[in-house]
Amino acid sequence: MAAVAAAADPTVLRLAAFTQDPRGGNPAGVVLDAEGLSEAQMLAIAARVGYSETAFLTARAGDGRGEHDVRYFSPLAEVPFCGHATIASGVALARRDGPGEILLHTASGPVPVRTERDSGGLVTATLTSPAPAVDSVDGDVLARALAALRWSESELDGALPPRVAYAGARHLVLAAATRARLAELDYDFDALGALMAEQELITLQLVWREAELRFHARDPFPPGGVVEDPATGAAAAALGAYLRALGAITPPVTVVVHQGEDMGRPSTLRVQVASESERPGIAVSGSAVEL
Repeated sequence: MAAVAAAADPTVLRLAAFTQDPRGGNPAGVVLDAEGLSEAQMLAIAARVGYSETAFLTARAGDGRGEHDVRYFSPLAEVPFCGHATIASGVALARRDGPGEILLHTASGPVPVRTERDSGGLVTATLTSPAPAVDSVDGDVLARALAALRWSESELDGALPPRVAYAGARHLVLAAATRARLAELDYDFDALGALMAEQELITLQLVWREAELRFHARDPFPPGGVVEDPATGAAAAALGAYLRALGAITPPVTVVVHQGEDMGRPSTLRVQVASESERPGIAVSGSAVEL
């Protein structure tokens, strides 16, 4: 036990992603040097940190191009890809090494990240997701999801049908017809968690379309032991892929997603959607600040 405790003491940076105010955004842990940590140790650190995800980076020796292997852990389990922890990691690396281009090797594939610093010193990171996919939803799965959410099918936006969207992780996208429906989030945690585990869903991307390119989102996250995520970069990327696949937007466009407002942690995610032939992956941008 003593050996494990000693090895599990790396420096953990704590940043809030997709905000310029530490009172907003989504907190993430970042370990910039995870060399030698076992999976059990990373999970234990993530559980102690207590955020929805902690990212563990290991530099690829001798690559000379800012390449890192990265693994993401919630307090309960490893997840294949996490957008807000990627943004936080990019900002942390830029602060340590200077802004520029980096490449993160995730379980879902390579994720390029570009970081920039403005004249006021604010660092912004932009990730480009793995190649996305959008699939239909089985009727029984949809019915069980709606029952767990305590939503009815009549409360959905008929112009934005349910889909499962992937851009590094799987998300069930459900569009509410009204802002009031989105605001009243009161769901069966255990039932939804069981369904999501069965369907390998990371979050539900619940959205309301305020304007053509402006959305509000809420993301239940039972697989991570979290009732709701205040900013979900992977789900925002999946939403961009979903909108493109449905023809609900005309690329190239930037979609702005507001998340976390109903939790008191407002977050802003900028989703840059190019045509599929120009760039299959979806770009998601945001800043991050230290907590």
